[in-house]
Amino acid sequence: MTLQAGIVGLPNVGKSTLFNAITRAGAEAANYPFCTIDPNVGVVEVPDDRLEQLATIDHPEKIVPTTFEFVDIAGLVKGASKGEGLGNQFLAHIREVDAIIHVVRCFEDNDITHVSGKVDPISDIEIIDMELIFADMDTVARRLERVRKQLKSGETKVREEVDALVKADQALSNGVPLRRLEWSKEELLVLKPYNLLTIKPVLYAANVSEDQVAEIDLPLVEVVKEAAAKENAEVITISAKVESEIAELDKEDRSEFLKEIGLEESGLDRLIAASYRLLGLITYFTAGPKEVKAWTVRRGTKAPGAAGVIHSDFEKGFIRAEVIAFDDYVKAGSLNAVKEAGKLRLEGKEYTVQDGDVMHFRFNV
Repeated sequence: MTLQAGIVGLPNVGKSTLFNAITRAGAEAANYPFCTIDPNVGVVEVPDDRLEQLATIDHPEKIVPTTFEFVDIAGLVKGASKGEGLGNQFLAHIREVDAIIHVVRCFEDNDITHVSGKVDPISDIEIIDMELIFADMDTVARRLERVRKQLKSGETKVREEVDALVKADQALSNGVPLRRLEWSKEELLVLKPYNLLTIKPVLYAANVSEDQVAEIDLPLVEVVKEAAAKENAEVITISAKVESEIAELDKEDRSEFLKEIGLEESGLDRLIAASYRLLGLITYFTAGPKEVKAWTVRRGTKAPGAAGVIHSDFEKGFIRAEVIAFDDYVKAGSLNAVKEAGKLRLEGKEYTVQDGDVMHFRFNV
């Protein structure tokens, strides 16, 4: 499963610095968990201590974490929805991602000019929101014009589409991003083909200076949190500059550096975990002497769907899944001990995968 979060922001907010830290340009992928698969796509490992715990049980030849992709969206300026700056490129890329990481400048620096002449997080957020709203208004209006002509047919699907589009149009006309509305599953299904920008979930990354990274109750960050609370969005405080320094260190030096600046984990690790939550993702594991591997699925995925993440044949020929809860596996200390304790379960096609499940699939093609 390949899911992507697009990193957006106004010029000079630290977006590119953060993305460069994620991709660690020039690094050898074999020696570092970050790599670049495209000029504007960075792949990063999802940190998960459970992999190491499973490895102490199975002593595998290799450990394979699951990954997450960040996309560096082209810079945005006011008027992007009308093609200003790199607006067309910005909008095209953001339509393809599953979620948005909105980097907001929360630091003062006289050497780095702000595009609006002053540091104002709320204004920055509103500029991007309005450009996305304008773009969605155009998409919705064009579709409404077409589909309203089909109303005379009396088809239920046509009426449902018109109703959903009208609901969207009214919100957008009032300057309200679509993610702030309550949508039924049916409505979301109707709107899905249009890849509307403001319906995508958002996570705010409040970019602070190097000397503020370990501080709490920073005034500009608090302003972002207040704005995010209106749409139940999460805010991660991060210093792109610090992350770029951390990216140059090996694992041992990284831990020492974090201790020195008063952090338990890097901002990037917190950003990855928050992005995972934003998209409703969970992790299940496969474990054995050859490898211990983490796999990503959406919360609510049934066992056959989880099997299909490994290979489509696993889903097509799914028979059953052998499932062990992570805590039971670690407590037992071995597969045989799990079986003796009666903690290995046989689950069928209707089983909903749980975060941390250790699974083995039986299939026949």
